[in-house]
Amino acid sequence: MGPGQVERPVTAAIVEDLEVVVEGVRSWVAADPGRRVRVTAVVDTIEALLEGDGRTADVVVLDLDLGRDMVTDRVPELSDLGLRVVVFSVHVKPLVVQAVMDAGACAFLDKRTGKDHFVDTIAAVAKDEPYVTPSMAGGLLQGARLSEREREALVYLFQGMSHESIARRMKKPGGEAISPATVKQYIGRARAKFAAMGRPCASNFALLARCIEDGLIRPDQVDDYRSTPR
Repeated sequence: MGPGQVERPVTAAIVEDLEVVVEGVRSWVAADPGRRVRVTAVVDTIEALLEGDGRTADVVVLDLDLGRDMVTDRVPELSDLGLRVVVFSVHVKPLVVQAVMDAGACAFLDKRTGKDHFVDTIAAVAKDEPYVTPSMAGGLLQGARLSEREREALVYLFQGMSHESIARRMKKPGGEAISPATVKQYIGRARAKFAAMGRPCASNFALLARCIEDGLIRPDQVDDYRSTPR
């Protein structure tokens, strides 16, 4: 960043149907001394998010309870659209947290979290930086857990494909290809998960080694990976 330039605030869209929670989030964001986050959209359904300005936010903060519905199964859809999803929920059982992370969420926040931790998480996720919340820590002790889409993108990457080629092969449920930017995010999230465990992997070769070490990808899934130039 050059002299005189000011880093813009991270933009966040809140998907929440309880006004008291929304106002609490707004007050936390406003109280942050660094003014790192700006709430640009507040909606109470995923449909409203996708149809409005919230779709362009850097981070989507998603409650799992909207009305009478649990929306855990919508996380993969949002992830495929290239959205960085931070789940903010009272449902903090390990199986729920892991299911959300496996579905492609970038982070999980307990609604009992403090304001500083909330803003720190949103700011880190927006920049694809590694960040582990207390709700996520238990799962990471057992090794990195990648979502199915993250693993799929990595297998193609290790086979020597470009982001554009990977995007053409990874389809949304309706059959439409995802974007190269979404592919980049999947790969970046995988790197961030390893970095959060203290196992950074700056190169694709290091990333491949980590995946094989943890049993996330088998060597026979990658065609001649040792000789693939990157």
